Amino acid sequence: MPLESNARIVSELASRGYNAEREAVTLLAGAEDVAAALEAAVEAAPDDALRITTDHVRAALDGHGTAPSADAPSGSGAPSGSPPTPSDRSSASPDQPPVQTAEPGRSPVETRGSGAGGAEADDPAADAAVGGSAHGHAAAAHDRDPSWRELEVGNDMTGHSTGTGEYADFVRTFRDRYERLSGLLRGRVNHRPAEAIADMPGGSDAAMIGLVNDVRSTKSGHWLIELEDTTGTFPALVMKDKGLADVVDEILMDECLAIEGTLADDAGILFADSLHFPDVPRTRVTGGADRHVQAALISDVHVGSEEFVADAWSRFTDWLHTPEAAPVEYLLIAGDMVEGVGVYPDQDEELDVVDIYEQYELFAEYLKEVPGDTEIVMIPGNHDAVRLAEPQPGFSEEIREIMDVHDARIVSNPATVSVEGVEVLMYHGVSLDEVIAELPEEKASYDEPHKAMFQLLKKRHVAPQFGGHTRVAPEERDYLVIEDVPDVFHTGHVHKLGWGKYHDVLAVNSGCWQAQTDFQKSVNIDPDAGYAPILDLDTLEMTVRKFT
Repeated sequence: MPLESNARIVSELASRGYNAEREAVTLLAGAEDVAAALEAAVEAAPDDALRITTDHVRAALDGHGTAPSADAPSGSGAPSGSPPTPSDRSSASPDQPPVQTAEPGRSPVETRGSGAGGAEADDPAADAAVGGSAHGHAAAAHDRDPSWRELEVGNDMTGHSTGTGEYADFVRTFRDRYERLSGLLRGRVNHRPAEAIADMPGGSDAAMIGLVNDVRSTKSGHWLIELEDTTGTFPALVMKDKGLADVVDEILMDECLAIEGTLADDAGILFADSLHFPDVPRTRVTGGADRHVQAALISDVHVGSEEFVADAWSRFTDWLHTPEAAPVEYLLIAGDMVEGVGVYPDQDEELDVVDIYEQYELFAEYLKEVPGDTEIVMIPGNHDAVRLAEPQPGFSEEIREIMDVHDARIVSNPATVSVEGVEVLMYHGVSLDEVIAELPEEKASYDEPHKAMFQLLKKRHVAPQFGGHTRVAPEERDYLVIEDVPDVFHTGHVHKLGWGKYHDVLAVNSGCWQAQTDFQKSVNIDPDAGYAPILDLDTLEMTVRKFT
């Protein structure tokens, strides 16, 4: 049945308050009388059902004699039982256009915004379904058996906030940050506390681990860095002839750093020989699913904005109902589901929906277009109706009830999600603005947002700098520390598409679903709208699909 029929079926069901399993849509599309079959399926569903299932459709077809036509697909085509192994997967059919592999170090042609390790499909905007995955798997034979799925959420602080905003709360947050990040550095340097270094004789070798309390250049062109630990502060001088300028350029306030060097003769300052970030290991064993299954990584949907690209969204969700997209069993949304209200000056002039609750209701309607058996994980962003300070808890019960049409898992920002053995760190990405503003352009820029993400991985913290644009909420535990190294780091916020690998961690900023607003024009942001990075969870290779 043509794709348009699937799209019409999904839209019609969504207008009646239902989403649907993809196989249910396939069965309806194959019926001799599609309209009658749809009516029968709705009648067959229980009154309290929110999702039309395959069982509902089969019961309706059996009861009303609207059997599938002879040329209709009969289902997934894969036997039940154990997950298919790589050797079971066939190649893409010869009539499928090839997937275009990005040149190393380059982005999709449209954006020039990405790094290595990715591929982009050959403009699926034309029909929302071209090409195969990066491996040419035969998606039509994919069995979406929910019993094979494994999804666990960690680091979710929703419902566990302890901060009251008092000074002591901030002390606890930064003490926890120091203890956990310094633990990652203690094996690399012979660390001594600040008070112990102050008592050492001049000329001694010394090393200190602390949070950056100050960093500034001197009149002579050197750099003075002051570190603070739980015992006090101590200054270190980085000489301009030491060859460390490239490292000093990357330092942010409040991040954890280790400095090794030699004490001055009067023991009042440490002459730095080397600087160390907590960083992630250069090589490690990454996770991977033991079957071919995929996750779509998106963010910044911004429903409610006049510039929400509804047509692109519909092409994306239509594609999710095609056989080619059958392996896409997970959808990970990294914040900003709606445009929000009062987020920036004169925003009301750019709103299509001015009530925040109506925005979420409309988002829920768009979410119904996603196949009903897709596992969805969502975190909030700075446009969502939660506190701005990070970590951001998941939505209130009132908003959760509005979005419960898809049984989505709504967790805090940031959060870690284990998807069939692949560890994904989801963070909306507000701190990327600060990283891009503070660091040299070659280290971090909006055109290459993944490079700014590399810096956060190096610092092992998603929002290291305190007191700037990124608001931090004091908690007993610093939920923003990257304690466990992820396989995938997924962010949004900056509305730019970019990806690349840093020490075997795939960093992905997934663009947005909002065309350029007047406000974005005023700050020179040209968004990458209507893209969907599709991640192979078995190989951690990625295809970027364009739906605009």
